[in-house]
Amino acid sequence: MNTTENATADALSLLQRGTDEIISEAELIEKLKEGRPLRIKAGFDPTAPDLHLGHTVLLNKLRQFQQLGHEVIFLIGDFTGMIGDPTGKNVTRKPLTPDEVAANARTYQEQVFKILDPHKTRVVFNSEWMGQLNAADMIQLAARHTVARMLERDDFHKRYQDGRPIAIHEFLYPLLQGHDSVVLEADAELGGTDQKFNLLVGRELQRQQGQKPQVVITLPLLVGLDGVQKMSKSLGNYVAIDDAPEEMFGKLMSVSDTLMWRYLELLSFRPLEEIAQWQTEVDAGLNPRDVKVRMALELVARFHGEAAAEAAHAAFVNRFRDGALPEELPEHEITVPADGMLLTVLLRETGLATSTSEATRALKQGGVRIDGEKVDDPKATIAPGCEHVIQIGKRRFARVRTVA
Repeated sequence: MNTTENATADALSLLQRGTDEIISEAELIEKLKEGRPLRIKAGFDPTAPDLHLGHTVLLNKLRQFQQLGHEVIFLIGDFTGMIGDPTGKNVTRKPLTPDEVAANARTYQEQVFKILDPHKTRVVFNSEWMGQLNAADMIQLAARHTVARMLERDDFHKRYQDGRPIAIHEFLYPLLQGHDSVVLEADAELGGTDQKFNLLVGRELQRQQGQKPQVVITLPLLVGLDGVQKMSKSLGNYVAIDDAPEEMFGKLMSVSDTLMWRYLELLSFRPLEEIAQWQTEVDAGLNPRDVKVRMALELVARFHGEAAAEAAHAAFVNRFRDGALPEELPEHEITVPADGMLLTVLLRETGLATSTSEATRALKQGGVRIDGEKVDDPKATIAPGCEHVIQIGKRRFARVRTVA
């Protein structure tokens, strides 16, 4: 394998991480081998003023393209936003006013560069070319797709079958999104799995205009804090990238132990091999909370800096159900084997329990808390390289640092 092939293989491996589907990988490989900066498009309708971690799944992928030397086109759909994307909706969306679109677009631009490199990002508004289309242009665009094809789209099909109204202007949305790709001559377009139909329309319109069709890359929809529905501000299950550090840290620590691994896959910049090692450690007895702390520290630091992340961690550690810690908190530094130490042993070593038997009883009775969270498993272990505030009952506290 020569140098170019190695570079292409490495790039493909990076870009595959966390994606749901690439249509098609062969086309993407062909474009990567051309050795030129590709035009990578992603569209955002400014329907809400705040970006949340669900949005960053896609933004992180754009960032990877930038790291590989490609140009990101961050398209703000100020024109299409006044139609309202019907994706996933069972009713016609209320169009936004021009003032609402403009206000939300400004907020988007302020937030997006917390992730993207501004020097490798071209921000465009589709009103620039959409606003120039006259009635004849719109009719010609509408003639490029059939009603039957539109009704193949899942949400339109369901609404049609259920007798719920579909407004004619909603059929225009996928066509206008596809027309954006024609105007921008996009090499690839990214979107959530719910955007697949719209992205494929872009490929078809480009083909009709004699362009090479864009590669479509779909990304999973991040499940929200409730562990059930996709992250959404309207559902209240979201972590906004503008959340205060302490609020963001606390929300991330509330993620279930199972969902945590999905968040790490889609949101963390840690190598997958490292995350796999963490999973092995948890399987061997490491408390999942310790991994969750690593995740929360990484994500809070990304948006607020490392100092703010450490302060948020400390605040979280000090936040107990009764709202207070003793003014004088005993501190211990305990040497722990690489594979961890049983919590019962650690409790004895720190003097929080007089014996492992007492520690076991306290655990079974629900009287032990680590960083404010109840622990009741007598087989729980503590890993080296961590710091925790441990509590037994109402009066016994200690700050424990574990070292290898």
